[in-house]
Parts: sequence; C-alpha cells; structure tokens
Amino acid sequence: MEKIRILLVDDDRQNSEFLRKFLEVEGYEVSYAENGRKGWEMFSAIRPDLVLLDVNMPVMNGFELARLIRERDHDVLIFFLTDRTEKADRLKGFDLKGNDYIPKPFYPEELIAKIKERFEHRQPTLPSRITIGQTVFDSNLSTIEIDGVVQHLSARQSEILALLAQYIGQTVERDIILQSVWGNDSYANSLALNVQISYLRKMLEADTSISIVSLKKRGYIMEVNIVR
Repeated sequence: MEKIRILLVDDDRQNSEFLRKFLEVEGYEVSYAENGRKGWEMFSAIRPDLVLLDVNMPVMNGFELARLIRERDHDVLIFFLTDRTEKADRLKGFDLKGNDYIPKPFYPEELIAKIKERFEHRQPTLPSRITIGQTVFDSNLSTIEIDGVVQHLSARQSEILALLAQYIGQTVERDIILQSVWGNDSYANSLALNVQISYLRKMLEADTSISIVSLKKRGYIMEVNIVR
C-alpha cells in the first residue's frame, strides 16, 4: 500500500525533527519545510495527503500558506499545530478550511490517533466528475452544475455531497459524516452538519430529481428519481 505523504511546516527545527522521526516510525513519508514560503514551494512538488502547519513562522505564516493551499487543493487535509489557542485564531483556522486545530504542546500519540482516524474513515474516491440526477458534481473543483448554472461548494459541502453520492439510496450515518468531514462528532460539529445539509438542499433545489432525506438521529439518504 502506498505510504501517506505528510508535509510538516514549522520553524522549530528541533521539535520538528523529533516529530518527523516519530511519524516515520509509524510508517508515514514525511517532508519538512522551515517556513511557509518553503512549504509552498514543496507542496506542489510533493503533493502531500496531509499538511501539518505551524501558524507563527517567518517569511510566510501558516494562515497565509493554508489560504494558498486551499485555492489550489480542496481535498488535502490541513492540521494546524500551534500555540495560538485564542478563539479568534481557532475560528480563522477553520474558516481557512483547516481540518483540525491542535494546540501546542500536544502528545505525538494524540496526533497519530487523529491522523489514523482521518485516513481510516476516508471513503473510496469517486470519479472527479459525476452526474447525479440532473446535476453534474465536480469534486475536484467543488462545483455543481444544474441546467448550465454552476455553483461553488465549500470544501466541507463537497465532502458531504461526495459521501452521499457514494451511497445513493443508502443511509449514511451521521457519525460517519462527522468523522470524515470534521474529525469528531462533537455537538458543535453536529449542529454545523445540520447547517451544511440545509445549504446543500438549497443549492440542489433546482434539480427536482434529487432529495436529501433526514433520518432522525441516524443520518441521511440521497434519493434520485429520474423522470423518463
């Protein structure tokens, strides 16, 4: 099986080398960059599955790098590893579509558990462009197109839609969606899932062949009815 590629970007070289060795022992392929600019240069060459980002770095900070990464790649996982733990910083990290925000100091075992959880729950990859009912969904671009009208999805909306599309006509459990998209099933994330489902329904309402059915306290089913 191909190794999971990790890009670690942090200006604390000593701690980064320790973390790098720890990750490599666990079987991950790890590349290291000492600042955001170098991390950006390496990102295109490495095409990592996961980026571990410090926030406070010279040349280019972690938030700036995360913004550039998300403009290019909606799917790569981003974990912020930082001592900036104020509410405003955490919210900014998630606003930049970070998948997790881990305060320093942390136990390496905690990080390993989070990484394993993320990749363990990742679903088989759909073709990047599929048709659902009368809707064309492009997961690479995070767009849907209905009757020639293109709408852009957020990274999380795209992930949720991909999960539902993977199992059309079947129940997708709430906890599976929460673990796959947010990394945990906290109450706050559960509320956020409700909101994102509402947004998706609104965006898909022009396609009357599609419906997202809620199963109370269980999950969702995407139903597709093609009128012939």
